[in-house]
Amino acid sequence: MKKNNVSLSWAIKEFIWPRRIIVLIGIVLIIIKSLSGLVLPYASKSLIDDVIPSKDTSTLTTLLLFVCGAILLQAVTSFLLTRLLSVEAQHLISVLRANVQKKLLTLPISYFDNTKSGALVSRVMTDVEGVRNIVGTGLVQLIGGSLTAIISLVILIKINATMTFFVLVPVGIFAFVALKAFGYIRPIFRERGKINAEVTGRLTETLNGVRVIKGFNAEAQENKTFEEGVERLFLNVKKSLTATALITSSSTFLLGLASAGIMGIGGYFIMKNTMTYGEFVSFTLFLGFMIAPIVQMSNIGSQLTEAMAGLDRTQEIMNMAEEDNPEERTVVLNEIKGTIVFNNVSFSYQENKEVLHNISFEAPAGSVTALVGSSGSGKSTIASLAATFLNPISGSVMLDGIDLATVNLSSFRSRLGVVLQDDFLYEGTIRENILFPRPNATEEQLQQAVKGAYVNEFTDRFEEGLDTVIGERGVKLSGGQRQRISIARALLADPKIIILDEATSNLDTESESYIQKSLGLLMKDRTTFVIAHRLSTIQQADRILVIEDGTIVERGKHEELIAKKGRYFDLYTYQSRI
Repeated sequence: MKKNNVSLSWAIKEFIWPRRIIVLIGIVLIIIKSLSGLVLPYASKSLIDDVIPSKDTSTLTTLLLFVCGAILLQAVTSFLLTRLLSVEAQHLISVLRANVQKKLLTLPISYFDNTKSGALVSRVMTDVEGVRNIVGTGLVQLIGGSLTAIISLVILIKINATMTFFVLVPVGIFAFVALKAFGYIRPIFRERGKINAEVTGRLTETLNGVRVIKGFNAEAQENKTFEEGVERLFLNVKKSLTATALITSSSTFLLGLASAGIMGIGGYFIMKNTMTYGEFVSFTLFLGFMIAPIVQMSNIGSQLTEAMAGLDRTQEIMNMAEEDNPEERTVVLNEIKGTIVFNNVSFSYQENKEVLHNISFEAPAGSVTALVGSSGSGKSTIASLAATFLNPISGSVMLDGIDLATVNLSSFRSRLGVVLQDDFLYEGTIRENILFPRPNATEEQLQQAVKGAYVNEFTDRFEEGLDTVIGERGVKLSGGQRQRISIARALLADPKIIILDEATSNLDTESESYIQKSLGLLMKDRTTFVIAHRLSTIQQADRILVIEDGTIVERGKHEELIAKKGRYFDLYTYQSRI
């Protein structure tokens, strides 16, 4: 796969240009700061060559006031610069994080199935942070440093051209080494982001699955896996540190060599009376003002390289095709009846490995279609296709005669409700979780959903009632209680199409009796797809589809299929004996 390297020109167009006024103010401030910083070396020459020999105390006082004023100006501009640009950089980071998160939620389910949640968290929270070095003080300091170096170079040439050209040789060599090092570092930073995302992803999984880890006494195994991850991260950092150490050591050597040469040449010129003491001191100070920004620029260059590597990964996500493609999904649904028809639908998760083969059936509006079969037969895949979580590789899924592949997903899913086997609950209160699909629902609508799903049967026993905090993923509730909250949530959403994927599999006998009552209310006048291993829960379905190896092997009502004494009969009688 080709690397998606963003360019500095793209970053300037994307981030700098929209903020050009703030950045321009920053550049003006750093120019003022840079120019005020040049006052001290300029004043040193006057002090040594003119003021001290003449013993003029009034001129000395004026010179000192002038220098102090320049220092004050430097301090004020430095404060304003950091305050202005750092705040804007942090604002940009927050905007970028929001945009990346928004983009992530537009990507298809398959992307999340193949990517660790912790890795995605790293993409949202860490990769964008480097942008502060572009909009923040980094890029402006680069510009300001370049300006200071150029002005200092002009003054140095004016003071002594021979000494200046001697200095430019090691400075040029250093610049060449630094540029080569930055080219080497950028892929390392890219890889670091990837490794960091993997390590974060594994850590997230470990923390989410801590009960399983402790239950199987697998702490040592998880520790080893995490240690291997952080070791890979360390080796990556070690690589980049080698490159940055090369830049630092080469700057120390080459620029130190230049300084030593200046001492020798300057001493020779002073002895020959072709250079004054003041000119030598002034030259030395201006040399510092020229070299310091160059060394600083090498550090800023490293930061900018890291920022660009993070933006590479951010742009990768931002360029991904969205699930709800406005060019292809042009049909916006208004009112729907809810008839769903599968026409010769085939699907595969991997190329040349079909899991569904030419599936055809009709689920009339308001009907209940049950999908049964052994694990891995394709039941959940059919339900996911009906929910538009997946798209067929051939054939079509039609809603009221309209191909779902052409339908705007938001307009469809606003009429869809799902209750999954391991349904997701947020950390928060029971009330907040039920209100999730309709935050603005009235208290009366909420209570109808609560009673319809028999949630009040257990919340009435809680001291805080519906305002009880349930913990992350609802860990403080039983499986049956979590499932009833999920059904209440679906009832409140008031959809036209319902997907019940193993909705009763986690329930004890008492909970199941409550759920059976609430499911009748939930499925009334709604097109419903039910996936259930417990065949006792689907006897009243309008049609039962028996799925095996990705094909429909039997279809009909419960009594019809029992009379056939085929695959459904075998499954039903086997469960009855258990």
